[in-house]
Amino acid sequence: MLSIDPMQNTERENYKLLIGSIIPRPIAFVTSMSKEGILNGAPFSYFSIVSANPPMISLSIQRKEGNQKDTARNILATKEFVVHIVDDTNVEKVNKTAAILPPEQSEIELANLTPITSKKLSIPGVKEAKVRMECILENSLQLGGNETPSCDLIIGRIVQYHIEEDIYEQGRIDPIGLSAISRLAGNDYAKIGEIFTIERPK
Repeated sequence: MLSIDPMQNTERENYKLLIGSIIPRPIAFVTSMSKEGILNGAPFSYFSIVSANPPMISLSIQRKEGNQKDTARNILATKEFVVHIVDDTNVEKVNKTAAILPPEQSEIELANLTPITSKKLSIPGVKEAKVRMECILENSLQLGGNETPSCDLIIGRIVQYHIEEDIYEQGRIDPIGLSAISRLAGNDYAKIGEIFTIERPK
């Protein structure tokens, strides 16, 4: 077995080991609003649950050469954002939003996604998602890097869920109906595969 010291690796080498081993990763498609009123949309796979009481999620938004991405800058300014679960019906459009655009251009328009009004936020979500979560900023941390931070860790508190009725039953979400797409490495993605059950010990 190989034994590798991450401190001897470049950032890119560590990146490849992380995204190749921590798989599959759920994808959050995040909408946020710029101060100029441009609706921004971007996918992130450094995404997870933080807490159920209250319901909170985390996004780690990597910086480029120390510069904040539009999504992080928007969230820190407005304290609001919407998280959508990427599924097999919207992944092609979401992938288009990963293009690098100037801040004054909307990825939502580029990908032909449909804005939909939020219930508790001023920022719209998009219609093409079976699950979306309206979030307010709970906390943020600047982490990593040598002289300047390399990422913005965003903790969001969910204030409203929107779930397609067909996949919801008695408080649970049907994983097959959701058909969530996960991120692997490079240009690779994965669908929900075989599902098996193992009972937890009592």
